[in-house]
Amino acid sequence: MGRKFILAGTLLAVSWSMSPAFAESKVANRAFQEIKVEAGQTLFDIQCRRCHSDDKSDPSYGPELIGIIGRPAGDEEGYEYSDALQNSGIVWTKAALRAWMEDNDGFMPGTKMRHVGIEDMTVQDFILAYLETLTE
Repeated sequence: MGRKFILAGTLLAVSWSMSPAFAESKVANRAFQEIKVEAGQTLFDIQCRRCHSDDKSDPSYGPELIGIIGRPAGDEEGYEYSDALQNSGIVWTKAALRAWMEDNDGFMPGTKMRHVGIEDMTVQDFILAYLETLTE
């Protein structure tokens, strides 16, 4: 687990230190996106995997997050959601997921999910970049 924290920290440091000229090139943008996705997967492993799956063949306690972006909240078959979440009418956009990661109890009072909060926007960005790759 220590190596994952070191990798995540290194990737965060790299993202914060890139020069504007480097960040503007197409090659750099592709490379940075790959870094974000890789860091996002590592951060997902640290922050989310204990309850959520990113692999249909390896289910977890909470609902799987494959295809989460654009999916209606409380809509994953096989999981018993809270009434609050199931009746919320929200769709999991990046903005909604960001608010959820930061403070799910504040965003959706009455949810079943126990959560510690991910307040760092860069960490949120990286996790969202990874979640975007999880398609059906």
